[in-house]
This record gives sequence, C-alpha cells and structure tokens, in this order.
Amino acid sequence: MAVWLGYSILVLIAAYLCGSIPTGYWTGRLLKGIDIREHGSKSTGATNVLRTIGKIPALAVLLIDIGKGVAAIVFTRWFYSLPSIIAAAPAGIDAQIWLDWMVPLAALAALLGHSRSIWIQFTGGKSVATGLGVFLAMSWQVGLGALAAFGIVLALTRIVSLGSMIAAIVGMGLMVGLGKPLPYQLMAIVGGLFVIWRHQANIRRLIAGTEPRIGQKQAES
Repeated sequence: MAVWLGYSILVLIAAYLCGSIPTGYWTGRLLKGIDIREHGSKSTGATNVLRTIGKIPALAVLLIDIGKGVAAIVFTRWFYSLPSIIAAAPAGIDAQIWLDWMVPLAALAALLGHSRSIWIQFTGGKSVATGLGVFLAMSWQVGLGALAAFGIVLALTRIVSLGSMIAAIVGMGLMVGLGKPLPYQLMAIVGGLFVIWRHQANIRRLIAGTEPRIGQKQAES
C-alpha cells in the first residue's frame, strides 16, 4: 500500500509541476526583458500578456497554458494504465475507482501549480486556461460548453474576467448536469470556486464599473 500511495503522490507532484510552468512569466522575460508580475494586473496569464506584450505572444501563452491542463490529465490516465502499475495495486483496491479520484486530484494540482508556481515564488495566473485544459481532457463536452460560455460573454461584453467566471460556473453545472462521476463533479465545483476566488480584484472592479475591456489598457496597480 505504501508503494501505491507513493506512486499517487508522485503523480500529483508531476501534475503540479506541469501546471506550474510559468509560460506568461517566461514570455515577458524572453520578449520584453520584463517581469510581467510588475505590469498590468500582475497576473502571468494570457490576458495580461495580451495587454502587456501583444496578441501573438498572448495566443501562444493561452495555448500552452491550456495544454498544461490537458497534459496533467493525459499523464495521469497514462500512468495508471501501465500494466506494472495496475499489477502493483494492493488487494481490495479497484484501480478504476482509484483513477476516477486521481484524475480530479491531478486537475486540482495543475490549477494550483498555475496560480502558485514554485518557479516564481508561488505566484502565477488565475488558472482559467489551465482549468479549460483539464475540463477538455476530463470531459470534452464540459470543456466545449465552458469555452462556448466564455466566448459568448466575451463577445457581448469584451470583459475577459467576466467570461472566465461564467465559464467556471457553466463548467460546474455541466459536470453535475451531465452526471459525470462524483469525483469529477467535486473537482469542477472546487476548481471553479478557486478560479472565481482568484478573480477577487476583478469582481471589485466589475462592481465599481472599472474593469477594463479587451482593447483597453489595464491600469497599473
């Protein structure tokens, strides 16, 4: 049992490290020689990269951050499909049930890694793109639904933060409404609330009517 638990801990560490790759921070350093955490919203996410550096770098950061979430889930499923790992399962442990819990835990580890990256003093982004990645990898229907909600809200308001929070809420609702496994539902709820919590400053600006729209510069804090 100790060996099996050790494997699981290593999987979660790998998911965290995957999520913690500071794409936006490195982009700022490589292209502008700046620490993006000192500009705009201080976030390392694609939206701040868009406002601070430009469209193409922001698109690259967005795709890579989505890929981090996908990779964390794909790796977890691959690891627990290995014959040697399945054979190592202790008596009384159902490998499939264990996987059903490990996938959501790996998803949360990736979200935590993105927002609290070990490589940049446990700072980071708001886990929106990485969250979309884990949604897509866990359930493509949920991922596409959340993406569609984001796109509609963004088209109507041009406010990325509002679209992101609505997408998180829609992701929660779809994961529950589509009857996905209970661990998946719990992950969607915890992960969605975490993403919304990371938008506290945006919520205050939305209430005050000062949240910038796409095309507007983010005021320096």
